[in-house]
Amino acid sequence: MKFHLTQPEGLNLFTGYGDDYVLINGERYEQRSLLVTPDAILHDWQVSDFAALQPQHFESFIAQQPEIALLGTGNRLQFPHPRITAALANAGIGLEVMDTKAACRTYNILVAEGRRVVVGIMLTN
Repeated sequence: MKFHLTQPEGLNLFTGYGDDYVLINGERYEQRSLLVTPDAILHDWQVSDFAALQPQHFESFIAQQPEIALLGTGNRLQFPHPRITAALANAGIGLEVMDTKAACRTYNILVAEGRRVVVGIMLTN
C-alpha cells in the first residue's frame, strides 16, 4: 500500500523550524512571537518572552474562535500559571502547551485533520 502526503492547499503550514526560527509556507520568521491559524499569520502578538505572558495575550487566541489552542513556549517546555490562561478555559477552548518545535508539528497535524486551531509561537526566549 502506498501512502501519499496530502497538504491542504492555501493553508498556513509549518515547513521548517530551528532553535530560533520557524518557516511557514517556506517564509522564515524569527525573533518575534506569532499567532498562526490555517488562514492567518498575526505578527502583532506582543509577547516578548515567556515571563511576560499575561491574560490579555490569550484574548487574541479567543478572537480566532478556535476549538483548540496550542502554545509553543520556545526551546523548552514551560507551563503558564492557570490564572493566565483561564479565559481560554472559560471560553471552552482547550489549550495544549509544548515546546515550539512540538507545537509546529502538532499544529500541522490538526490542520490536516481540518480542525480549527490557533498556535502561539514564542521565538524570543
